[in-house]
Amino acid sequence: MNILDGKAVAEAMHTETKRALRSLGMRPGLGVVLVGDDAASHLYVSLKEHMAEQLGIRVEKRFLFESVSQQDVEHVIRGFNADENIHGILVQLPLPLHIDVDDVIQMIDPAKDVDGFHPENERRFLAGEAAFFPVFPRAILSLIRASGETLAGKNAVVVGNSWRFGNMMSLILKREGVLAKHIPCVECASEQGLSELKRADIIISACGKERTLTGSMLKIGAIVIDGGIVKDGARIVGDVDRASVQELDGYLSPVPGGVGPVTIACLLSNVVEAAKRRKMVIKEQ
Repeated sequence: MNILDGKAVAEAMHTETKRALRSLGMRPGLGVVLVGDDAASHLYVSLKEHMAEQLGIRVEKRFLFESVSQQDVEHVIRGFNADENIHGILVQLPLPLHIDVDDVIQMIDPAKDVDGFHPENERRFLAGEAAFFPVFPRAILSLIRASGETLAGKNAVVVGNSWRFGNMMSLILKREGVLAKHIPCVECASEQGLSELKRADIIISACGKERTLTGSMLKIGAIVIDGGIVKDGARIVGDVDRASVQELDGYLSPVPGGVGPVTIACLLSNVVEAAKRRKMVIKEQ
């Protein structure tokens, strides 16, 4: 398979972000909320923090213990909402089970919701209004486009257990002229699931389960975006069984080196966009 190099796609986006930063004439601030001791979450935050600093975006991080209360998490978010020097807010997921994720996300000022998770941002985005492009779907679409293939008229399958993500991704693909369908991870190996996968020109997987997709399940020439992350000891792998697909025709975004770096690039692009919008609001006041 042809590898869709997420690092190269991300680097091109960083170049655009640097250009936007020079035009902005200020240093945007990103507020980060990190809860608990999950090793993967700490790694992801450090990667985001490192790249932000490289680009010239200031990061202000709040680390909270696993036992933190819902009220304390929301208190930190209210502080970031009120801080004029913070233009974007990132709450690293997952949160501990006793924290209501939806309530936390809804606490974020939509103007600072650079992940694009807030319901108001989702509503605006799907309605075609001015809103942040949700970073994970945007990263996936960027990798699909990197294949250079014409998308209009293709069939796509989004494999994942989140109907919210599946619906969002399907609607985004439909805007590109792609006929998209969402199926749960557990249905991949069913007769109906295998039939859908075999017809799909584009497959997006976000299950977090190794070997969810194997070569025998794919259509020849398919564009496969592996959005799953699985820890296997010291290794990080994705949903796609690399060994069984590497000799096939088509395209694959690998794990690691695929969706991850592009998602970070999309996030930081949104931070700069948030600062730009805030600057315009201040100018108009």
